[in-house]
Amino acid sequence: MSKETTTTAESTARKPPKQMNAADNADPSSSTEIARTDACHDKRYSTLSRFWELENGTDCGTFRIRGYRPLSFTVIGSNTVNEQPSSSAANHTALAPVNYSNTETRLQLSMRTKVAQGLLTHGDSERKDSLWFAYSQQSYWQVFSSNISRPFRTTDHEPELVYVYPTDARLPFDWRLRYSGVGLVHQSNGQSLPLSRSWNRVYLMAGVELDNRWMVQARVWKRLAENAASDDNPGIENTVGRAELKAMWNVNQKHSVGLTWLHSLRQDGNGSARLEWLRTIGSRDDGGRSNLRLHTQLFSGYGDSLIDYNRKRTVFSVGLSLLDF
Repeated sequence: MSKETTTTAESTARKPPKQMNAADNADPSSSTEIARTDACHDKRYSTLSRFWELENGTDCGTFRIRGYRPLSFTVIGSNTVNEQPSSSAANHTALAPVNYSNTETRLQLSMRTKVAQGLLTHGDSERKDSLWFAYSQQSYWQVFSSNISRPFRTTDHEPELVYVYPTDARLPFDWRLRYSGVGLVHQSNGQSLPLSRSWNRVYLMAGVELDNRWMVQARVWKRLAENAASDDNPGIENTVGRAELKAMWNVNQKHSVGLTWLHSLRQDGNGSARLEWLRTIGSRDDGGRSNLRLHTQLFSGYGDSLIDYNRKRTVFSVGLSLLDF
């Protein structure tokens, strides 16, 4: 083999995947690190592509358990706590107040699995659509309230079905539209009257990114109607909101800043805002970035938990979160 042929072959071997953009090419991950991981964690691809497995190069197959929202344990302080939850629905107001503390802990569990893929993109050599089932659970634990036996104040359960369709549309200023999708979600606190709260929604969503520095994801939803007799929380969409916009800025390898904004899409402007900062803690054995984060959040608005759908409060939290695994 000639020297010229050898050089060409080596150059071809070093060429990044076709789906990878310029920012991904600058990623310091070595070929050894990539070899030790699987496709949906291949850092040569963008964050959104890995998260939703949008390309053949980021596909990890079906029925694999992955993270969805962060798995987290945080200590929180709030300006108010709902001692006697109420709703405008009949028989949905607690009979007596409970002396809850404004300081408590929050635990969040969240995972998902891909149940099908290639439904509409069958035969596409680059893109892969997917259908996911997800489950999230958030609990508020009054761990510091020994006087009332440290109860769990409330727990929300949220099963979800999500269909994701991959795209790669170029937008102005080097932004890229990466996916669109539709979802069906049920949220409930699993309680009986008078504390029962639940609702069902169908939503549309989309996500854009700028290299691996910025990600913006949006959802807009429609509540599925219930009759008055079964509606635990009338008007929840007017307080919690009808749309969500989430932006994440990866400042560098250690720090990320995010903002999540929910809005009622009405003149009253109800909804909420959540500002968060995450700092990477530690590293993997192969030298890559750990998935463990110091996680700090500031929330203000309605719907921090389902029992607070009609109660506005401000919450500051600090703890640890484990991102997508």
